[in-house]
Parts: sequence; structure tokens; C-alpha cells
Amino acid sequence: MTRTLAVPAAAPEDAAKYFAAELAFEVDPDDLVRDLEAGRTDGYVIVETRAPEAFAQARIPGAINLPYRDMTAETTQHLDRDLVYVCYCESTQCNAATKGALKLAELGFRVKRLSGGITSWIAAGYPTEGTKAPGISCAC
Repeated sequence: MTRTLAVPAAAPEDAAKYFAAELAFEVDPDDLVRDLEAGRTDGYVIVETRAPEAFAQARIPGAINLPYRDMTAETTQHLDRDLVYVCYCESTQCNAATKGALKLAELGFRVKRLSGGITSWIAAGYPTEGTKAPGISCAC
């Protein structure tokens, strides 16, 4: 038996449920940039969950800065609860986006996480705003 198939693949209906659930929690940089390029920003807000210094240096165009450490009922009361909040941080080695998405969800907001963070965004050649060329660090 191959290592690849040492554990049998899931039944198609189970795989469909699993992957549908995964997509309910994440968006990839390509889908997000295509929406931004097409001016399709209705229904969601991009949220940088790292510290303000990181947001100032490099961010996804149109993102707002809500550091996960500062998220409370008071600091999020101005947010529209009808929108989906797409959280991102530095990369897969940083979990600020996960922590931010968790806090927002606990506060009653609908959330998704951007796969790979701003590091994947930049690696794909997508545009950023900010004060310096990307030398991205966790900064959460």
C-alpha cells in the first residue's frame, strides 16, 4: 500500500461536507484580489489583525486595522453586523488572524480568514499600501 492511500480517502459526500465547511472559513488571495480589482467589495470588510505599526508599513488596499488584542464589544460596536469580516495577519506562521476571527465571532460577527496572510498576498504579486516595501513581520 502507498503512504498516500494508507488512510483511505473519505466518501465523496463526507469530502463534500468537509471542503464546503473549509471554504466557509477561508478565502484565498486570488479570489479576494479579483473582487477588489472588479470593485466588488460589497458584503465584506478586510481586517488587518496585527499591530498598527504593521498596518502602517504594508497592508491590503482597503483594509481596516483592528488589532486582535484590542477587540472588545466596545471597540467593535461601530462595525456593521450584516457584513463578513475577512481577517488576515502576516502568514501561516502567525495566528493573529485566527485570534481576531475568533474574537469577532465570539462578539457575534460573521468572519472568514485570508489564507496565507499578507505574505502570500505579496508573494502572488498583489498590490499593497503602506509606508515601506514589504519586509513583513508578525507584529501581532
